[in-house]
Amino acid sequence: MELRVSNPDQEKLVRKLESIAVLSAEDREALLGLPLSVKGYAADQTIVFEGERPHQCCLVLTGFLCRFKDLPNGGRQIMSFHIPGDIPDLQSLHLKVMDHSLGAVEPSKVAFIPHRALLDLAARHPALAAAFWRETLIDGAIFREWLAGVGRRSSYARIAHLFCELFIKFQAVGLAEEDGFRLPLTQNEIGDALGLSTVHVNRVMQELRKDGLIATRGKFLHIEDWAGLKQAGEFDPAYLHMDASEVA
Repeated sequence: MELRVSNPDQEKLVRKLESIAVLSAEDREALLGLPLSVKGYAADQTIVFEGERPHQCCLVLTGFLCRFKDLPNGGRQIMSFHIPGDIPDLQSLHLKVMDHSLGAVEPSKVAFIPHRALLDLAARHPALAAAFWRETLIDGAIFREWLAGVGRRSSYARIAHLFCELFIKFQAVGLAEEDGFRLPLTQNEIGDALGLSTVHVNRVMQELRKDGLIATRGKFLHIEDWAGLKQAGEFDPAYLHMDASEVA
């Protein structure tokens, strides 16, 4: 079912890009003028399938998405999580065949932006072309950090690092509280992202609580000790490259 678009929907993209780049008033106006076709998705529903040749990109408006690959043994590897303001398949502008799938973790609203509109926008606004390029480079930096985590960090550090990353990303688009954020992930989804069993994730979550680093109330993750959580996760936010002033 197609839903009505409102300015606050487009403004999520503006806010996200302004967290990583400096935009002019003309750039912001151009982003707000992008044509969007908005659809709702249920939890666990696939939005774009591996092997597809999409002609549009997805902008997350509400909810929580993930990139993933289904494995021959029936397992699943989640490769990234995406929050409102993200365009998780921006690479489909130039890589025509999807090499992974994109799905909703929870009920989500997604706006589809035609490739032709994004390419035209980039041609007319070099600063926006640079911002989209910077976004794809940051995406690569996050992949490298996740690879280092899965390959070399302990399970305790992996989970702490993920919580730190999500907190910083939610803060950047105004979706975090001062002491935490709503975490829509199940322990199974955390395990699929970090290469851990659900039992192991549960055990580590209990350790993080016992150590006074986090507390959970429903789906809300309270960060009780930010400095301690960063230390536990060996977390340095430099790889997120969120200082827009450096590209002013």
